[in-house]
Amino acid sequence: MLSLTSAQRYFLYAGKTDMRKGFDSLCGIVRGEFKMNPLCGDVFIFLSRTRTRIKFLQWQGDGFAMYFKRLEKGTFEVPTDFLSLSTAQISSQQLLLIMEGISLLSVKKRTRYSQCTVGNSPMKNAATAHA
Repeated sequence: MLSLTSAQRYFLYAGKTDMRKGFDSLCGIVRGEFKMNPLCGDVFIFLSRTRTRIKFLQWQGDGFAMYFKRLEKGTFEVPTDFLSLSTAQISSQQLLLIMEGISLLSVKKRTRYSQCTVGNSPMKNAATAHA
């Protein structure tokens, strides 16, 4: 079961994804663009060209799980500071706002303590960048 909690790491692909891609093709994007192992258990997020469709890909120990959503009206918003990047790490809170259709430009986050984690990922940590 795909769960969206703050215990997970979420990586957004800023490029446009053909939503006909399946597990193997999306794993290829994870390896090629994210420079990460798709078997790590993180959630990888892909948007269609029109941003009306979104896919999540996650390894769950014994196989991949994929979540797919198509909007009937409206689009998914992507943080504007991510548009210059090909991939970026986002927080679970940002993902929930994106999924609920809440404008990220109107949300103002107050400064909170956030311990930086040392990792081998070259991704930008958006949660601390907005603090």
